[in-house]
Amino acid sequence: MTANLLPPAPPAPYRGLRQAACCALLSFALASCATERHDRMTTGSIPSAGSAPSLSKPLDTMTGPELAMAERSMGAAYERNPKERATGLAYANILRMNGKNTQALAVMQQVVIAYPSDRAVLAAYGKAQAGAGQLEQALATITRAQTPDRPDWRLYSAEGAVLDQLGRSEEARRKYRMALESQPNEPSVLSNLGMSYVLSGDLSTAETYLRTASQQPFADSRVRQNLALVVGLQGRFAEAEQIANRELSLAQAQANVTYLRDMLAQQNAWAKLADKDGKPKQAIR
Repeated sequence: MTANLLPPAPPAPYRGLRQAACCALLSFALASCATERHDRMTTGSIPSAGSAPSLSKPLDTMTGPELAMAERSMGAAYERNPKERATGLAYANILRMNGKNTQALAVMQQVVIAYPSDRAVLAAYGKAQAGAGQLEQALATITRAQTPDRPDWRLYSAEGAVLDQLGRSEEARRKYRMALESQPNEPSVLSNLGMSYVLSGDLSTAETYLRTASQQPFADSRVRQNLALVVGLQGRFAEAEQIANRELSLAQAQANVTYLRDMLAQQNAWAKLADKDGKPKQAIR
């Protein structure tokens, strides 16, 4: 099971859009903080440093059974040595991929006790806090991990993702642009910037950034899935399915497009009801 952007069941219309965008933002926040730049094509994969068991392929390309097997393997390694840095980082990453955010946070709480000044550990801890809904705490942790004399573009991007989820979009976009000043055309940052505009309903601007991101040589599957999401949200379902087909199975791509159709239909129905009730609309622009 690849990491779908869309929730498995349709929530309330506008909330569904925000949840999809927030999930996409979180999927990139600090995704490669523990890896070197030449490893970016395997963003989301297990860190190679230390004695953590190696996996055959990146996590975001694994099926459901493969992720379950990876969780069992890394969990056993973690039980043998819970203070081993690479294993703890890897195990928390897998748990997040499997939606076990509370457990991932518990693992990272143990790792950060052993490595309180390690920037990669602090970054992963902040990501775990954000995944568990502790956004203010995550922002404080990520800020603590950043150093003014040696700023890390990954941390700027992660900070932006948390700020976006807190509704502080202008601050978030400043952080993304600071990341891009340090790392021009970085696809994960461009993708987060694009999803920031999804959160505010500016789908045209979002698509511009996501298309630029998808054209970069190190763009991974999630960038193109985000592009498919934004194209679909504008009602161009055939094009969205074509983009998604490159990353997902045909059944998954069709299911995502069906979800988008249903969500937008609900959005339109809700907007009409809002007109009748005299309440302000939150329609997609």
